[in-house]
Amino acid sequence: MGTTRCCVVGGGPAGMVLGLLLARAGVEVTVLEKHRDFLRDFRGDTVHPSTLRLLDDLGLGERFAAIPHKTLEQMRMRIGDSTVVAADFRRIPGRHKHIAMVPQWDFLDLLASAAAGEPSFTLKMCTEVTGVRIERGRATGVRFVDENGASGELTADLTVGCDGRDSVVRRAAGLRQDAFDIPMDVWQVRVPVVPGGDHDGRVFARFADGQVAVTMDRGEYFQTSYLIRKGDDARLRGHDVGWLRGRLAELFGWDDAVLAEIGSWDDVKLLETSMGMLPRWYAEGLLCIGDAAHTMSPVGGVGVNLAVQDAAAAARILAGPLGRGAVTTRELARVQRRRKLPAVVAQRMQVGEHEMLLRPALDGELGGVPLPMRMLQRFPVLRGISAYLGAVGVRPERAPAFARR
Repeated sequence: MGTTRCCVVGGGPAGMVLGLLLARAGVEVTVLEKHRDFLRDFRGDTVHPSTLRLLDDLGLGERFAAIPHKTLEQMRMRIGDSTVVAADFRRIPGRHKHIAMVPQWDFLDLLASAAAGEPSFTLKMCTEVTGVRIERGRATGVRFVDENGASGELTADLTVGCDGRDSVVRRAAGLRQDAFDIPMDVWQVRVPVVPGGDHDGRVFARFADGQVAVTMDRGEYFQTSYLIRKGDDARLRGHDVGWLRGRLAELFGWDDAVLAEIGSWDDVKLLETSMGMLPRWYAEGLLCIGDAAHTMSPVGGVGVNLAVQDAAAAARILAGPLGRGAVTTRELARVQRRRKLPAVVAQRMQVGEHEMLLRPALDGELGGVPLPMRMLQRFPVLRGISAYLGAVGVRPERAPAFARR
């Protein structure tokens, strides 16, 4: 049985940022990640200005900038025959006036490399957490299975669930989210870029004839999300996959040769979306952050960045108590108090977009550009406000002083 001061479950953005920050405070921290590496398709790949500023604080800004990536300065959508700029990131204050579109595995590799230089940091890949150790009503670590299939346990003063929307830690602790009704699931596909074709790194959403899709230019391919009504996956897969190719051709003008890359339904991945909030993010010896605490809709790509901000706040509040070896529920409650408002605001904005755009569009009832979107076009300053709320958000966090370089 191993021991650590803080066990972080999940090597995604929240887990890796929390692990790095705590290690820079000298706290012994172990991050457990169930996969062999970070290479997985269709993850959140948007790094927002709030996260870019945090990377600057950590001395990682130049290394991040060296990673090949695209930048997004405006969020555009086409509703019927009208093109709408929903957010203009060039109008927000600060150094970073864009969203960076970077593969999540490159972002996580950067964090892992930086954390590896801290003597109190340990990352264990291929280690799947199966449960939480409970002693006299308090979480005291986790049970896991390693890459060889052997079972083990890791004891910890604090266990932090950073394991996403299907969190094992949350379930094992008996914590249940209050769920939101959400109108859609998402099909995710790759569409190759034709050499010499027109592509400029943009993200573009299309709403037309009962259809909604969003495509992101990733250089060699367009990462494309096609929205379907929740629960319709099995029924729609009764069509030949050519049905989907035809709909993407209508929306984006791609020709048959490009769309032929979608050869079968095996090339179409389903994301079953969910959205919820834990009434209480913690228990004795245990804390949930990121999607484990407040599962986000994919709308706006805010989930990754909220999770990173959660991690920064948790490290600032908990590093001292962890260094002393005693974390009380009072300190864990402070993390929730600090981070609940940003999560609530983001979720309410997402619900608003669901009801204003996505639900009526999927039901074929979107009659035109909604009034709030028309206001954005009439008063460009509002595009800066929408950009700030989406890309920076409420209560953006800075790196704690002990973690700055």
